[in-house]
Amino acid sequence: MTERLCLVHYHEIGLKGKNRSTFENQLVTNLHRALRAFEPSKIARVSGHLVVEVADGRASEELAAAIRRVPGVARVSLAYKCGLDEGEYVAAAIRALGEAGEFGSFKVHARRSSTTYGLHSLEMNRLVGAALCEAFPDKKVDVHNPDVTVVVHVVQGSTYVYAASAPGIGGLPVGTAGKVVTLLSSGFDSPVATWMVGRRGATCIPVHFSGRPMTSDTSEWLCQDVVEALAPSGIVGRLYVVPFGERQREISLAVPQGLRIIMYRRVMMQVAERIARLEGAKALVTGESLGQVASQTLENIAAVNEAVTMPVLRPLIGSDKQEIIARSHEIGTYDISCQTAPDCCTLFMPRRPETHARLEQVLEAWESFDHEAMVEDLVRCVEWRDFTQCPSYHAPRGGLREHHVELSPWMGGER
Repeated sequence: MTERLCLVHYHEIGLKGKNRSTFENQLVTNLHRALRAFEPSKIARVSGHLVVEVADGRASEELAAAIRRVPGVARVSLAYKCGLDEGEYVAAAIRALGEAGEFGSFKVHARRSSTTYGLHSLEMNRLVGAALCEAFPDKKVDVHNPDVTVVVHVVQGSTYVYAASAPGIGGLPVGTAGKVVTLLSSGFDSPVATWMVGRRGATCIPVHFSGRPMTSDTSEWLCQDVVEALAPSGIVGRLYVVPFGERQREISLAVPQGLRIIMYRRVMMQVAERIARLEGAKALVTGESLGQVASQTLENIAAVNEAVTMPVLRPLIGSDKQEIIARSHEIGTYDISCQTAPDCCTLFMPRRPETHARLEQVLEAWESFDHEAMVEDLVRCVEWRDFTQCPSYHAPRGGLREHHVELSPWMGGER
């Protein structure tokens, strides 16, 4: 009996040597969570691949599309699973090629992972190729640069046949690289930065600094929309929100105008670091791109970094705005980021921000207000919302949970 399933290919995971099973098992766990709506009957490892089967034996393009959005997946093929009968897998090859869309040339790539099967791969190529030439007489064979390749793979007593194949997002399974805390806004940059580190296997914990109570909470809702847009990749476990507007006003009254942004950033980084330590995260992540705005010059980045001891990752540091916007289209956050919302980035901005701050001036301004008490108070006021799409996320024991039993006015509510 022939059934249709999704064959999941991966690249980097296959290079992991003795740790390979750990990465494969995590990818299987992540796929189970990402595909709950499809109710897969089986997700299993098969000779360097994963197979995803559904109960009716009719895997769909919608299922394949959902799999492609999971980090660690390099490519997904809609394949037919047959027995070892020659007529059965030849018929499957004809069906697979017929579903490949428009093409002018093809080739057959047969292989066997078990030498117990009687036919050699060259004989399988000739057998299947002859049947395809007969079924598609107007198409030509091109073994060097074909439009479509029909793969016939014999492994573990079954034959997998496919021609339709599409790339996934690649990377590594979420949960294999530890936790990171990301500074998230509703703009273009930070959602893309969050996605990029999540694609490398990190479990992401975004922290959003809201301008509330000096602004509305619109940016908080947009950040939730960003997290929901990233949900198919399963990279976000919890979103923290820090009402920062009142503290910004205090800073703006205490420090020289040109250094306000740097002071804001230093306080934000220290709060994020405190949350990271409570979460057991190993690094902070920002969406900064070198020279894009006043706070992102080398001098100002160094002045902000000095406030924390934890590593700060900046995956977009060498990207320009057009590249970032193009990526936001790919990951589904573009339309959300296009919406304008007042947040902490729009509050108490100086007319002429310092672009090349000297550290001694920064430290002098830093000591002009009680930053330690401010950070403590902001951490106490943190709100959060958990997201269930990230199987690798585990909430911290104690810490913020002890202080906030019924926080976040937007938890579980409707707009």
